[in-house]
Formats: sequence, structure tokens, C-alpha cells
Amino acid sequence: MLKARIIPTLLFKDVGLVKGVSFDSWRRVGAAMQSVRVYNLREVDELVFLDIAATPSGQRPNFHEIDDLADNCFMPMTVGGGVKTIEDIRDLLAVGADKVAINTAAIDTPELIRDGAREFGSQCIVISIDVRRGEGGKPETATHCGRQLAGRDPVEWAKQVEHLGAGEILLTSVERDGAMQGYDIDLVRDVTAAVNIPVIASGGCGNYAHMAEVLTQTRASAVAAASIFHFTEQTPREAKKFLAANGIRVRL
Repeated sequence: MLKARIIPTLLFKDVGLVKGVSFDSWRRVGAAMQSVRVYNLREVDELVFLDIAATPSGQRPNFHEIDDLADNCFMPMTVGGGVKTIEDIRDLLAVGADKVAINTAAIDTPELIRDGAREFGSQCIVISIDVRRGEGGKPETATHCGRQLAGRDPVEWAKQVEHLGAGEILLTSVERDGAMQGYDIDLVRDVTAAVNIPVIASGGCGNYAHMAEVLTQTRASAVAAASIFHFTEQTPREAKKFLAANGIRVRL
């Protein structure tokens, strides 16, 4: 069994990092470069860097920003936001991204997943699945940074992206994002039970116990978190110690 990974998420908007609740990210939380350097010292397993302004505004990824960050990032970095074409994937990998996260464009043009996996390898293609629960609690995938519903069941979509060649899924609950009340265990359990590729649970982490809960009650391979690292004294290193003490294999 692979060791569970702890993955801080950095949300970039305009000129700096932001964080909020339920994808309403408005609160400034610092500079991207400063956070990358801090996480270098805290021995995190990976980073996820998402430009949340790119897709809604129709922009391409900020290659210059990614290039600068990658030069100072000593851990694998997944980059997303504004990715629409094979050229975008190629250019992100060229400036230092280790993996590329795709959401809206994957739903609009699913062949991008297949073509990206064939050209660069499945390990480079991460499909970001953002999920909102509608009437009756039914989960539905969302695009454009959670603003538009895509009319797809997340479990079925997860199966499809695996079939098309995706190497990993970043699964985020929109409602739980930033709430720090725990992950959507039912959602993560349903998706991880349906696919064989790694799934990163995201959205709702407020403490180390939430990480342990989702890792032991589902088949999640990793946990992503943001608010607990921005707004509390909790750290990725202490999270690993907690998980290890509770019998969860992590990279110490």
C-alpha cells in the first residue's frame, strides 16, 4: 500500500494567494513564493497550485509565475488553472510543473485527457473534480471554479477520466471548501471505490483528525488542505506525526 501524502493547496488570484469558503476566495493570505519556501522547510510531499482567476477570465496559465515558483520548489508541484490545450500542458511541464490539473476543459473536450496522457504520460494528468450537492443532497460536478454545474455525476465522471487515461483525481467538495468541518466522506468513499487511480481528498479539512478520518474510511491516497495551514498553527509535519501515531503510513 502506498504511503498517504499530505498536500497543501495554494490558490492564486491576480497577484497573490487567497482563501475563502465554498470557492468564494477573497481573503489575501500572502505571496506564493513565500509559501513555497516555507513548505520546502516543512517537508511536505507535494504542492497543488491553482490559478483560480484564469479559467473564469479566459486567460492562459501564468507561465512566468510558474517558472519562478518551480525554480524554488523542491517538491513535486501540480499546477492548474486556465489549461485548455495540449500546448498549455506542454508549456507548463516545460517551465517546471510536475503534473497538470484540468477541470473545465476536461469536461468540454474529454479528448484532451486522452491526448495529454498519450503524449506526456498518465502520471502528468490530474483531473480536478469539483462537486456541489444539489437538491436532496445529490452530488454534481461543477466547472469554472465551482460556478457552473456540468450535469455530470462525479462517480461516473471519475470512471470516464480514468478510462481516458488520467493518472490522478483531485476531488473537492465545494460546500466544504474552507469550512474546516471535515471532508465529505461519502463523496470520497463513492469515488475512490469506483476507480483504481489515486484520489486526493480536498475540501473541509480543519484538523489532523479529519485527515485520519478520510484516509481510514475511504480509499483516498492523499489529503489536500489549505485553511488549516493558513489560519491555524497546524503544520504538514505535525499532521504526518499524528497520522503515523494513528497507524497510517506516511512519508516521515
